[in-house]
This record gives sequence, C-alpha cells and structure tokens, in this order.
Amino acid sequence: MTFTWRRGAAYLLIRYERTVREALRNPIQVLSSLTEKSKNESYRFQRLYRNLYNPEFYWLAYKNIYANTGSMTAGADGTTIDGMSDERIQRIIESMRDKSYLPKPARREYIAKKNSNKKRPLGIQSGNDKLVQEVVKMILESIYDPVFKKTSHGFRPNKSCQTALYQIQKTFTGTNWFVEGDIHACFDSFNHHTIIRLLRKRIDDEMFLQLIWKFLKAGYMEQWTYNRTYSGVPQGSGVSPVLANVYLHELDKFMEEYAQKYNRGKKKQMNSDYNKVVKKASYYRCMGKKKWADLSPEERWERNKHLKTLEKQARQLTPTEPLDETYKRIQYTRYADDFIIGVIGSKADAEQIKADVGKFLREELDLEMSETKTKVTHTGDRARFLGYDITVSRSQDLKKSAGGYKIRSNAGVVKLLVPREKWVGKLLEYHAIKIKINENGKERFVALHRGKLVNQSDIEILARYNAEVRGLYNYYAIANDSFKIGRFANLMKYSMYKTFACKYKTNVHEIKRRYCVGGLFTIAYDTRAGRKTTTFYRDGFKRKESATKFDNVSELPQFSKYAKTNTLKQRVERHACELCGKDCRNLEIHQVKKLKDLKGNAEWVLLMRKRRRKTLVVCPECHKLIHS
Repeated sequence: MTFTWRRGAAYLLIRYERTVREALRNPIQVLSSLTEKSKNESYRFQRLYRNLYNPEFYWLAYKNIYANTGSMTAGADGTTIDGMSDERIQRIIESMRDKSYLPKPARREYIAKKNSNKKRPLGIQSGNDKLVQEVVKMILESIYDPVFKKTSHGFRPNKSCQTALYQIQKTFTGTNWFVEGDIHACFDSFNHHTIIRLLRKRIDDEMFLQLIWKFLKAGYMEQWTYNRTYSGVPQGSGVSPVLANVYLHELDKFMEEYAQKYNRGKKKQMNSDYNKVVKKASYYRCMGKKKWADLSPEERWERNKHLKTLEKQARQLTPTEPLDETYKRIQYTRYADDFIIGVIGSKADAEQIKADVGKFLREELDLEMSETKTKVTHTGDRARFLGYDITVSRSQDLKKSAGGYKIRSNAGVVKLLVPREKWVGKLLEYHAIKIKINENGKERFVALHRGKLVNQSDIEILARYNAEVRGLYNYYAIANDSFKIGRFANLMKYSMYKTFACKYKTNVHEIKRRYCVGGLFTIAYDTRAGRKTTTFYRDGFKRKESATKFDNVSELPQFSKYAKTNTLKQRVERHACELCGKDCRNLEIHQVKKLKDLKGNAEWVLLMRKRRRKTLVVCPECHKLIHS
C-alpha cells in the first residue's frame, strides 16, 4: 500500500513538473506571472535571463516586429530579420548560454526634426539584436508597466499623446500657472550607472543586467567609424523606450511626493462679495414674486431691469476667492521627456516648483532642464504641449444646464486648441499650398498640384490625400476647435483636384465634372470581390469627447496583443517549403520591406503578390536562389 502511494505521488510530481515546464515555455504565461509578482513592489525578480533560452520568446518577438517599417532596415553588419528560422534562434540561444553574445554597434542615421533645422540621431540595430531587444523589452514591460504612474503616458501600451492631453483637460481645471518642462538632450544624457542602479531595485539577476549593460555600451558606427557610448540610450533601439520610462519614473514619484507636501486646504474659500450680490439678487427676486400681481407694467419692467443688473454683477465675480492662499494644488502629466505642471497658487510658487524640479533632475538623475523650452506661463495665455495649445478659459458666458438653469460652465475649464501653424505647416510640408500676401498685407492660400503623386494611380492619389486628412484629424480630434481641420481638408481637396488636373492635362472644372457624383469626389477601383468605389474624406470634424477607448480592459494590453495566434510560427511548423513544396526541418522566412517594391516575374515574386504577404516560408536552397 505504501509502495503504491509513493509510486502514485512520484507520478503526480513528474506530471506537475512537466506542466510547470510547459507553462514556462509559453511566453504569455511567463509575462503574466511577472506582472502578477510586480504588483508587490518589494519583490525582486530572479532568473530572468533563463527566458532568453526559450525559442518561443524569439518567435513572439519576431511576430511583434516583422511588420514594423524599420524591421527590414539593415544594421551596421548589413543584417535584417530576413531569414528567420529555428536554426537562427538556436544560434542566438547558444551565444546566450555560453555568454558570448555581444550586441553589434548600431548604424547611426540622422532624421530631420519637425519645425527645426536640427537633426535627430537614430540608431539602427542589426537583425539579431532587434530580436533579443524585443524579448528584453517584453520582460521589462511586464515588470515595470503595472507600477508606472498614471501620469506617465509615453511609450506605454494603451497610452498615447491623446490620453495625456485628456488627463490634462480633466485634472488641470482652475489652475493659475503652467510650468512647461523639457529635459535637454534627454535620451542622450541618461547615466548608464543610474539606469543599472534603478533596475537593480527590482531585478536580482546579474546576468540579465549584464546583458542590458552590453546594449548600453554597444556603441555606434558613423561614417564607418566606431564610436563608444558613454551615456544615453540610442533612439531607435527596442529597449530604449522602456528604459527611459524606468529612468523618468523617479521624476513621476518625486512629483507625486512633492504634490502631497505642496497641496493645502480641502476647498477654496467663498468670495464674500459674490455671496452678498447673489443673496441680494435672490432676496429681490423672492420679494418681486410676492407682489408681482400688484405691480403695474412699468414697475415690473423696472424690477426686471434691476434684477438683471444684480445678476450681471454676480457674473462679474467669481464664487470663490481667486487668490486663496489657504488652497493650493499641483497637477502633473508627462509624455516621454516632455512634462507639464499645473499650479493653483502664485507665480512665485510656480517659479519655486520649476527650480525644485530642476534641482531634483540635476542632483538625482544627472539631467538638465532646457533653459529655452522650460518656462512658467499664465494659464490665461497658451502653453504648447504635444502639438496642442493649452489654456484655461476665463469665459463668463452662460449655458443652460440639463435642469434648465443658466450656469457659467466654461469658467476655469481647460481648453485644448489646434495651433494654426500646425495645420498650415502640414500643408506646406505636403507642398499642397503656397501663401501669397495681398495688397492689404493679408495672407491668401493658393492650392497647388503635387508633382510627386502625378504618376500614381487614381485610387493611390485619393488614398494618400484621405490618409493625410484623416491622420491630422485623428490627432486633433479631442481639441475644442477640431473644426479647424475642416479648412485644412478643404485646401487638401483643391490640391487633389489640381493634382488630377495635372495628371490628365485638363482643368479643375473638368475633373469635378468627370469624378464628382452627387457632389462627392468618387473613384472606382477593382478588387477580387468586384468593382468598388470610394470618396474623398467626408466623415466630418466633430470633436471627440474623450481619448480613444480600448475594448478589452480586463487584460493587460501587452498580453492581448501577444496572445493572438502566431501564424508565422505555424507556417514554419508545417515543415513544407511554400515555394518548391519540399519537406524540410530547417525552414527560413524570407521577408521583403514592401510588396509594391517587388519587380520581375520570378516564381517567388508572383507567389508573394498572389498571397499579398511580405513573408514567404522557404527551404535554405530556395532562400539562396531568391537572393542570388
């Protein structure tokens, strides 16, 4: 009996260990486990490095990044993620096991900054480094994202510029001053030792930290010259965004503690002058009702006139004391290295907060605030944040409430506005207009044709214009004056007319006659399902009341994103070359940057066009033939 029980217990133990091993091989379950443990802020994570031995993590990483625009951009060693295979993953894992893995230097390129003559450095990683960094990013996100503050919105799942702006609109009500914060050369200034010190607070795995140290010290190639990196995280690297958030999480915590010390009072004191006028108007109204029937028409008119005078006096005053020293508040929102602080208090308070934040960044994080971009702005003026103009309304206009009463609903409310130079700048950037100055010194916009689009098909031209109009509207959809994008769209429409007129060597009137159906510019095009039509953007520019909502709020965003079926891995596991049909155990994934760039009539080109896929699972012989 005892022997049988022991045998049964041993069998159950083996089954349990096998189940645990299978669970550990599933990246989704590993990430979910890390997230659950991260909620305990005293917990320190161990044995993270062993996840880099798991092939399933690399297939998940490949699924995440293969569709990205930059995935097929070659690094300094000329490699991309083209040629993904089990054999390639095993080589990476072996280098991880014997500690021989060494990240390649990034290839440095420069991209133009918007509204500036300066250029932003961008680091392009090699193919294998992109995969490894994506795995490390997923692990770090699972550990840190649940503990990041709600005030942090940059580079986070289900967070965006719009969520940051929406938070400002909802929480900055009644603020007197803005502190516009900008950290000088933020990504290039992160202290490597500080990054590792902050990571070590939660991670007790020196091998994993050593891998991150290797990424930080990998350096970069510029003009075929190797350059070391002594500080900063390379922009364009897969781990840079999450490392930046880990670093600036210290600023978020500092501002939360600072606000607790600064905040004072439960509510503002009532304005005694306002109370007197309101009570006087209320008493006058009540007395008038009692003797209304006995009054002559002239007396009624006089009473109404006097009552309106009292109500006007009340509207010229605020219900609470505008400068109440017993009530102070701080609100704070950050997106990447840009942050804004709303202050209910005096200008001296705002200047002191600016100085204290600068001191913290300098002494604790080795960062400097930009002198030119960091400033204190009165909320009656406009502060620029994430491409929006932000102001606090002082409007005393009345509006009927749901109960039918007239109220001042706009006083103290945050307004998000579309800056004129943004939509005008877009038109100039697209070369869709030119600006003429008339004899009175006023600007006049003249729509232009776009020569670079003339050689494209009709549907491609229309799709390009629609995407540009929709893109700008989607970004400014939560602005209080989002209707201004309508003027942008109207100028884009006339630019489109002129582009078609240039293409067909005719005039705008003829293009309208040829393409407009029921007043809508319409293009017909052929698809597999038959002939279809589409029109120029016509969905309006109504303001959206809130930032984009997400349907699945019960799961962490990264899990809902990762949990989708990995069809790429399934295609490899079929062990059949999609080009020649041969049975093969070491298949590779051939990938191209864009389908429309494929030229010629080779068998593999025709197959990719037919499937409308940028990837093709092939045997090594076919892959060599494709690249020959």
